[in-house]
Amino acid sequence: MKVAKVVVDVPVSSIDSLFDYEIPDELLSVVKPGVRVVVPFGPRKIMGFVIDITGSSEFEKLKPIHTVMDYAPVLTPELLNLSKWLQEETLCFRVSALQAMLPAVFKAKYEKEVWLLADEGELPFDWQILTQGREVFPFNELEESGIKASQISSLVSEGLIEIKYVVKGKNRVKKDTYIELALEQVKVIEVIEELGKQAKRQKQVLEYLIDTNGEIRLKQLMDDLGVTRAPIKTLEDKGIIRLVQKEVYRDPHANSNERTKPLPLTEQQQQVIEPVLSRIDENKHEMFLLHGVTGSGKTEVYLQSIDRVLQEGKEAIVLVPEISLTPQMVERFKSRFGDDVAVLHSGLSTGEKYDEWRKIHRKEVKVVVGARSAVFAPFENLGIIIIDEEHETTYKQEDYPKYHAREVAKYRGQYHKCPVILGSATPTLESYARAQKGVYQLLELSERVNEQALPHMEIVDMRKELEKGNRTMFSDPLVEKINDRIKRGEQVVLMLNRRGYSTFVMCRECGETVQCEHCDISMTYHRTNHKLKCHYCSDEKPMPNQCPKCESEAIRFFGTGTQKVEEALQQQFEHARIIRMDVDTTSRKGAHERLLKKFGNQEADILLGTQMIAKGLDFENVTLVGVIAADAILHLPDFRAAEKSFQLLTQVSGRAGRHELPGEVVVQTYTPEHYTVELAAQYDYESFFNREMQIRRRFAYPPYYFLVLINISHENHVKVVDASQRIANMLSQRLGESALLMGPSPSPMLRIKDRFRYQCMIKYKNRQDVDEPLEHVLNSFQKEMNKEELQLTVDFEPYYFM
Repeated sequence: MKVAKVVVDVPVSSIDSLFDYEIPDELLSVVKPGVRVVVPFGPRKIMGFVIDITGSSEFEKLKPIHTVMDYAPVLTPELLNLSKWLQEETLCFRVSALQAMLPAVFKAKYEKEVWLLADEGELPFDWQILTQGREVFPFNELEESGIKASQISSLVSEGLIEIKYVVKGKNRVKKDTYIELALEQVKVIEVIEELGKQAKRQKQVLEYLIDTNGEIRLKQLMDDLGVTRAPIKTLEDKGIIRLVQKEVYRDPHANSNERTKPLPLTEQQQQVIEPVLSRIDENKHEMFLLHGVTGSGKTEVYLQSIDRVLQEGKEAIVLVPEISLTPQMVERFKSRFGDDVAVLHSGLSTGEKYDEWRKIHRKEVKVVVGARSAVFAPFENLGIIIIDEEHETTYKQEDYPKYHAREVAKYRGQYHKCPVILGSATPTLESYARAQKGVYQLLELSERVNEQALPHMEIVDMRKELEKGNRTMFSDPLVEKINDRIKRGEQVVLMLNRRGYSTFVMCRECGETVQCEHCDISMTYHRTNHKLKCHYCSDEKPMPNQCPKCESEAIRFFGTGTQKVEEALQQQFEHARIIRMDVDTTSRKGAHERLLKKFGNQEADILLGTQMIAKGLDFENVTLVGVIAADAILHLPDFRAAEKSFQLLTQVSGRAGRHELPGEVVVQTYTPEHYTVELAAQYDYESFFNREMQIRRRFAYPPYYFLVLINISHENHVKVVDASQRIANMLSQRLGESALLMGPSPSPMLRIKDRFRYQCMIKYKNRQDVDEPLEHVLNSFQKEMNKEELQLTVDFEPYYFM
């Protein structure tokens, strides 16, 4: 007997283990590790992942596997091992780790169906109307029919019907209809000669197919000839042509890119690429930190490193933050490596993601360019992994499993004995500290490729602007420089890290602000639909004409969002053409790409946006960058606030003067004396690193300590306070010597989506000091989590503290 060890699709701690199932004889050849199967589990059938196959089991009577969902493994042996590591690293369920590695289409869909076990005539009359001769029908039709639950229950117990949970895969291949000749060409020519004058369209179709000398998409033939289906149907009925269904890929990047050749490297680029190429040739793992100023040619180093990997018959993964995965970035890789590239990011439809994943799975491509989850690409012969903009917080997943792509890349790099490059103009303090200690090898690019100077950054004190009577959101120096660029036909990029029209709405009579009813947060006014929106739970309500509390009409908008800045720009620069880029204007498929193309074609003078415009954009005509409010992130309750501000200022300034025209940056701030602003203006990363490290050491923050955040939430405020106190007591009794417990305390955002939120933070040096205490807490509170709707999450290396 062959036994499959299966992880079932039930994310509950009591079930988070391997279950034994017998492999039926007819499935022996298909059930392999990495295949998804449908298995009986209790009264229903659910999806599971086969992890291993053995020859025996400690249990006598095993249930057999019902069926397979895949006829080839969707997960490689390496990824199966990686799922175990992820489970241990993030304290998640094994099934959550496995599902994180696959596109969303692989998540099973469970449908409830009613199956008739008796003749229709044996059922009550109202059932006969419902079934309409069907032996199987959807359960929701039964619910909508008004038939009582007691009657359903009695029919089930009498054995007349059965309620089944059916597992349905969502993955669907796309097919297209192709047309080809069914006879030899000589015979087709004879047919053409025999056709009468009235069969002119049939002749056209056959002559077209002879010229094509092969199959062609039916739609293309019909478009080219302007024919309907009628002549094609006639020819098919006669057996002269045949229509075939062929699988096709949904390729969002199918436009043929002009192929590019490697560029000559600068002396600095040559120096940094040599150790990388050596590790590729030696088949040896090493972590590299490529610290290069904006415009220093990091991407060309990536491209030529990948080129070496491909020459050796290996594969490459390139991770790019979602926000930077612009058409420009994709084009650079597609132009160099053509059809060898697959692209994975959230802008693709579910079907497109599935098709790109299958190209990788079928070994039809050698390079993957994608956002965070592309780190799980099912390559089996990796030669390099590259993480561009490694400082980006989006490389950390906020949902379970709460992994960091950098750590997964490191695991895979060690497994495949290949180098991993972390690239950034502003590396995280943790990465730079590791490079200083020699844990990573530091590679530096300190000059721009075109020998252009980094753009001059002017700091404008908005307090002084206010003193001289300027109450607008644009300082005089910024207005002057924008006017100058518009006159010269050059382009401007303006960044504001807030979307919407205003950040809150307040009554000037009583001071009441309009709060979200489900979260402790002010609602944001969006002018386009004249509504207030909560950016945490997405709740919307109409904009009130009077104060909900005192009924005064003195309601005013406070704060500044991108919509409000856009309106002010139109008033200040009447003839300027403006493009606004934020979540609201780019939410529709392809919108991001269309707006950037428009700006690239110089159909606009000003590009206004949130932080999505700070990364990856390269427009030769942009000579001015303006930061409207540099203080937006600086004062957040987050120990990384200064680091994030420095990174954003450096990144956005790098959009100016990237080609022949020199660039300039204007930063508006109310705290010009803050070291972050001063050092960003000088592009002095080294001094910022040293200054910030002193603060981190003093307050015991990373990289001197590791962090783990425990979030506790419940709809009842009293229950969450009680649970968080019990958790803190439990932890304080069990934590190891190196660990420091902070809290419990209310989260900065006490309530989100009607749930009250508290947190505990542990600072530690050795992971073994926290693992056992945390597992003990999770196990102890499992019953409350299942029954009383208490939510408890554990987040290692957290990036989000709100």
